[in-house]
Amino acid sequence: MAAYRSSAWPLAAACVCLIVYASLHPFTGWEPPRPEVDWWRLAVPQPNYVTRFDLVVNLLAYLPLGLLIAGGLLRAQRTYAAAFATALLAGSALSYGLETLQHWLPLRVPSLVDWALNSAGAALGALAMLLLHAVGALDGWQRWRERWLLRGRGVGLTLLLLWPFGLLFPPPLPFGLGQVLLRARELLIEVLEGTAWDGWLRPGPAPSTPLAPGVELLAIAAGLLAPCLLAYALTRPGLRRLALPAGALALGGAATTLSTALNFGPEHALTWLTPPVLPAVGVAFGIAVLLAWVRPRSAAAVALLVISFGVALVNAAPADAYYAASLKAWEQGRFIRFHGLTQWIGWLWPWATLAYLLGRVVQRDD
Repeated sequence: MAAYRSSAWPLAAACVCLIVYASLHPFTGWEPPRPEVDWWRLAVPQPNYVTRFDLVVNLLAYLPLGLLIAGGLLRAQRTYAAAFATALLAGSALSYGLETLQHWLPLRVPSLVDWALNSAGAALGALAMLLLHAVGALDGWQRWRERWLLRGRGVGLTLLLLWPFGLLFPPPLPFGLGQVLLRARELLIEVLEGTAWDGWLRPGPAPSTPLAPGVELLAIAAGLLAPCLLAYALTRPGLRRLALPAGALALGGAATTLSTALNFGPEHALTWLTPPVLPAVGVAFGIAVLLAWVRPRSAAAVALLVISFGVALVNAAPADAYYAASLKAWEQGRFIRFHGLTQWIGWLWPWATLAYLLGRVVQRDD
């Protein structure tokens, strides 16, 4: 099958974006590097100390990228040697470029150790894909995908896989992603400052009135329905679709529980199960069952309405007061970069999904 039809490529592109964000965060304080910078050695002696966490993270961060690049090339009928070499060189070059860019960020420390571990991670990912291909796992995945997914749905599959990661940043409501309008307005005000359009926008008040219980229930249901309907837009109609809402609830519930445990402590891991949640799950499942036999294009059209409705309600909901109190403690920890990644995914996922679904609506079903 042609490489451009492989879902490995949009997934690899998502990996690159996440790696770039994690490597260059917080994107502030840029300044020219010191004159004595040794570019070949990244101007870094061996680090004073390296924790086990740093070693593991730097090794694993590039493993998915190497795996996906090698998988995409194998699907394009490239040889094992070409797939491995390309994945290794691409991962190594990306890591070296990002480590070099860190010279302009005083808060970041470029390191040959990081580059070596990143390159090793890409190599391990490529080797893992070669092994999976050798034992027939890649062909098994292709058969499963042809049985479940329509052709040319790689971008949609990528969005579907990113959804639970967006829930790791605590949303204002369970499953309620996309609360970004107020922050986008503040960012635009900063960008326009000192220009002819300065003062055109004024800071808006943050929502402070809690949603009515019935409205909150609808917002939660819309948040859970969003990935279900996206999955319907990628799959053929039929009874097998009924497994998709259950999978969405399992992944979304696990991600939300993990997020709550990380932010408020393990003893509060299930506090997100507020009274409206269970009725909202019932509403979402009922609608998902009724729509299980609609055509993918119709599912995409309904998803556009549901996601737009959900985003409007989420942006009218106030932020969680307990989360604001715990954020300072979280930001002092070593997970801040990954927390920032999930924050951006949670903010932008509904908007990216709306753009994708709009493209599906204007196309004919296969």
